[in-house]
Amino acid sequence: MGQKMKFYIGLHHVGDARHFDRACLSIRALKGRKKPIDCPDVLVDSGAFTELNLHGKYRHQPEEYAVELWRLHDGGIVNIRAAVAQDYMCEPFILAKTGMTVAEHQRLTIDRFERVRLHAPPFHIMPVLQGYEPGEYAAHSKQYGRLLAPGMWVGVGSVCKRNSNPAQIVAVLSAIHAARPDLRLHGFGIKKTALKNADVRRLLYSADSMAWSYHARKNGKDANGPGEAKIFADAVAALSNPTTVVCRPL
Repeated sequence: MGQKMKFYIGLHHVGDARHFDRACLSIRALKGRKKPIDCPDVLVDSGAFTELNLHGKYRHQPEEYAVELWRLHDGGIVNIRAAVAQDYMCEPFILAKTGMTVAEHQRLTIDRFERVRLHAPPFHIMPVLQGYEPGEYAAHSKQYGRLLAPGMWVGVGSVCKRNSNPAQIVAVLSAIHAARPDLRLHGFGIKKTALKNADVRRLLYSADSMAWSYHARKNGKDANGPGEAKIFADAVAALSNPTTVVCRPL
């Protein structure tokens, strides 16, 4: 756990990734993109939250997602380090939209991971641990069985709404770590409020966030501009190392 947490800045405009060494880009924003993106390390998000929050289901099958990943990969459009599988979040308001239980969401999350991985290009497909209570995440890691290889880079879902209470995020991460201390955990949508907590950073191998955009809009600034994203990314890097800068000059 001594390694410094890697941070992927979330961006609305995928072309802005050229200003960063790491970026998290949604497959929704990348769809149809033909021009190569000059960013060496891209995490592709499956757009899971938007799909389930707006539609209560996935409108596209894992195989369709894999086809788009192949297009981006073969066309040299994106330097994909990993692509997140199509998981099912477990916050109560999402369960209300799908009409299913945590256990059903956990089962479907594993099923979609297997299907995406079967058809996707030969880079890392990131499985996601889901649940709501800490013990549910630990149980989900066991449900994956051998699908979670030793030291695997794994996402932790349904935590972004807990940013105001970092202790809750620590409880979730600690439960997973107790069950599978070998896993390298990625936190989705982790705001600076939570990242200021040393235990959150210690337990995470990596994280992403687009919180800079909301903050900029709330304060009358450019909610789409790479300049605001750069300020946020540098601030996150400085939490672990005050001299670190992770962005390229604008």
